[in-house]
Amino acid sequence: MDLRFDEADEEFRREVAAWLAANLTGEFADVVGTGGPGREHEHLAERKAWERRLGEGGWIGLGWPEADGGRGLSWERQVIFHEEYARAGAPGRVGHIGEQLLGPTLLMFGTDEQKRRFLPGILAGTQLWCQGYSEPGAGSDLAAVATRAVLRGGEWHIDGQKVWTSLATEADWCFVIARTEPGSQRHRGLSYLLVPMDQPGVDVRPIVQLTGTSEFNEVFFDDARAAEADVVGAPGEGWKVAMGTLAVERGVSTFGQQMGFAREYEQVLATARATGAASDGAIAERLLDSWMELQVLRHTAVMTLGAPAGSTPGSEANIAKLLWAPWHQRLGELAVDVLGVSGTVAAGFGEGELTPAQQLYLFTRSDTIYGGSNEVQRTVIAQRMLGLPRGPA
Repeated sequence: MDLRFDEADEEFRREVAAWLAANLTGEFADVVGTGGPGREHEHLAERKAWERRLGEGGWIGLGWPEADGGRGLSWERQVIFHEEYARAGAPGRVGHIGEQLLGPTLLMFGTDEQKRRFLPGILAGTQLWCQGYSEPGAGSDLAAVATRAVLRGGEWHIDGQKVWTSLATEADWCFVIARTEPGSQRHRGLSYLLVPMDQPGVDVRPIVQLTGTSEFNEVFFDDARAAEADVVGAPGEGWKVAMGTLAVERGVSTFGQQMGFAREYEQVLATARATGAASDGAIAERLLDSWMELQVLRHTAVMTLGAPAGSTPGSEANIAKLLWAPWHQRLGELAVDVLGVSGTVAAGFGEGELTPAQQLYLFTRSDTIYGGSNEVQRTVIAQRMLGLPRGPA
């Protein structure tokens, strides 16, 4: 895809930048540069209010069809919004799972009634979602889920456990992959259920990370309930719907991630210059390598955005994940190295006790694991893209 912007697009860019500048003040001044992966604990109440401000301004669901409450904007203008959002230092989104994953899934597979019920809350920034995919015995192997749901008395009764569930403590709803056909195995017999979090049968337990904070969670379902109608797609078609959700992860929000990476890199570079580390030949070479790899990441994002809608789902996203996760880890290592000895000393572990460089270094240890480990990404690429045979179990 050749990503170019015409004068009308650039006028839209100025509109976005002006709105952000006008709104990231006052009550939202303190949220600038906060939140995001590894920092979800920061200013949660203010960032939830910011989500509502975005909804009021019409900045959620930019690419959704106008008939479903979105603005129907082009890819180019969606990219512009994400670039300007990151450039302004706007806070990490607490509603991104609803807007970028569940919303597009409902647009593809949901009934008209489901779209009427759930899309307005996402668009308004008043309804937050989390993703119930991974399990202790089925992390990157989604087809191995053991959580079960039985339809009884007009409700789905759900029992099981999910893990690594981001923002589960804040979410109002969770989209859950559960096995609804007894005796089924692997991809068969799964259903995609919409489950309210505020009920007696749902227990959320935060997981303490290397950083001392907790944005990932375990979620236990003990006879939790979901309405019979709250299944996306037909019962037993959960695998197809789940793959649709994963496929939309390769969308324009990728460019926001790249801009966030660029901002982190600029901070590391500034620190290296301030400490004198940039004059060290080895550090200078690593800084140059990191910058060049960042340009490759952007080029890959452009190619991903330009992939045909009917292309092999997830393949481009697998390649992108395999590129950015190790790069981000190396950036974290570099961030600490340019600080020298002081980078190895921490006041403690927990909210506000680590420097941004230390936070970056520690959290990026998880980058090559969450969202599908690097080993799984290579397997998917080998089998789906290259047609190589399956290896021994």
